[in-house]
Amino acid sequence: MSLNRTEKAAVIDEVKAQVVNAQTLVVAEYRGTTVAEMTKLRKSAREQGVYLHVLKNTLARRAVVGTPFEVAAGEMAGPLIYGLSVDAVAAARVISDFAKTNDKIVVKAGAFDGKLLDKAGVASLASIPSKEVLLAQLAGLLNSPVARFARVLAAVAEKKEAPAAEAAAA
Repeated sequence: MSLNRTEKAAVIDEVKAQVVNAQTLVVAEYRGTTVAEMTKLRKSAREQGVYLHVLKNTLARRAVVGTPFEVAAGEMAGPLIYGLSVDAVAAARVISDFAKTNDKIVVKAGAFDGKLLDKAGVASLASIPSKEVLLAQLAGLLNSPVARFARVLAAVAEKKEAPAAEAAAA
């Protein structure tokens, strides 16, 4: 079904609104996937806060003009699904994880921080832990020296109390 001019403008505006807030764009081919598989992918994307849509490539190219994602405009050809996310790794993770279990989804390219990412770049971006995991790791790292110091102090105090207890018992 063909879109008229106002419908195309509405699609471009909707995508531009998502692009303005997004940090990452991932583009993947979906040729040969079933409706059930696409529904599963879309559900996973929604849960992770990823904007995932099949768009006409010309409309997608127009939506990214003047944005950091413009570097990916050359990769926008063929039957593609577009993933945009505010979280720097969410779009890459959702599409890459789904592509691991479904050989019909093929990651084609991506864009992050104004740089074009190839398939390997998207995969490495997807392998970065989430923000929550990184914060937990940082908190554990910061807590480790304090905990070690507390254990040393407890051991010293215990060592000093042991002779005093022996003297009191004698």
